[in-house]
Amino acid sequence: MNAMTHPRYTRTARALHWLVALAIAAAFLIAAEFDGLPLTPHKIHLINYHKWVGLTVLWLAIVRMLWRVAHRPPELPPRLHAWEHEAAHAAHAGLYVLMFATPLLGWWLSCAMGFAPNYLGWIRLPSLGAKDKILAELLEPLHVACAWSLVTLACLHATAAVRHHFVHHDGILHRMI
Repeated sequence: MNAMTHPRYTRTARALHWLVALAIAAAFLIAAEFDGLPLTPHKIHLINYHKWVGLTVLWLAIVRMLWRVAHRPPELPPRLHAWEHEAAHAAHAGLYVLMFATPLLGWWLSCAMGFAPNYLGWIRLPSLGAKDKILAELLEPLHVACAWSLVTLACLHATAAVRHHFVHHDGILHRMI
């Protein structure tokens, strides 16, 4: 199958898709690296990198959402089953919700811990609330659960795309590559 047979996403949509995917993977891997480490300057650097990458996910998700609203994505192949259409739409909706919820919860968590994010070390971001230890203890597992949900759903999304490519040969994967 080729681009003439199956329409593709725009170059901008494809670039945003892969940038967001890479940023999500980076944020997750950085968090895995500092999880369980004692509080040291190295851990603080990793946490800051995690915050910067997480906020980059948020900014890219905003741009991506605006681009998607302004540029209709290509239609799914008509021979897909109705449940596949519904699953694809539900997965995309879930990914968008989690691309926003995860970094916003992280931002709020950081503020509740008393550390309003400072993007890239030089752009001070507004606090989403006062320091609150009890709130931080509630937000941390929510942030972690959203992050795991985001990575899990992204992996399912990628698995489905690869399945469509190698099993169904229907051009789904080609639309985003």
